[in-house]
Amino acid sequence: MILVSGCIAAVGQDNMAQPESARPTAEGPHERGRPNLLRELGLTREQLQQIRQMNIERRPQMITAQKAMRDAIGALDKAIYADSTNDDEVAARIKDFQAAQAEISRLRFNSELSVRKILTPEQLVRFKELRRRFEGNDENFPRRRRGRGLRPFQINKQNPPSKADL
Repeated sequence: MILVSGCIAAVGQDNMAQPESARPTAEGPHERGRPNLLRELGLTREQLQQIRQMNIERRPQMITAQKAMRDAIGALDKAIYADSTNDDEVAARIKDFQAAQAEISRLRFNSELSVRKILTPEQLVRFKELRRRFEGNDENFPRRRRGRGLRPFQINKQNPPSKADL
């Protein structure tokens, strides 16, 4: 999933916005540790346009879902660390968090399904191989980092705790 949303989406949008002569070329099959799916899958101009359109349509929905997730995390954090905790309030904020998380997952999986439908059978075979390698079954391929994503109680990097708080 990350392979699709992180690479095809970004590459599809970036490369469609630039004329072919201005596009960066990779010296190998991987740029910045990620697969160069354009090169490895051989996407056509039409496929790139379809992916770009999908990204344009999905972007506002994802922005809204991510904001809802941030808001749910903030509300849950507030409920847990309130001067006096209310178990019902915490349970309600957990449900809000889960709903926001489910919406982001729904958008991502639907996006992956849409991309899958755009690929030719040959490209799909190649994509499955890339994905298998990306998931960590190939020592020569960059591994997906586990545990990434939103964590409800991570330290705020803009206002980190002082040593006295720890």
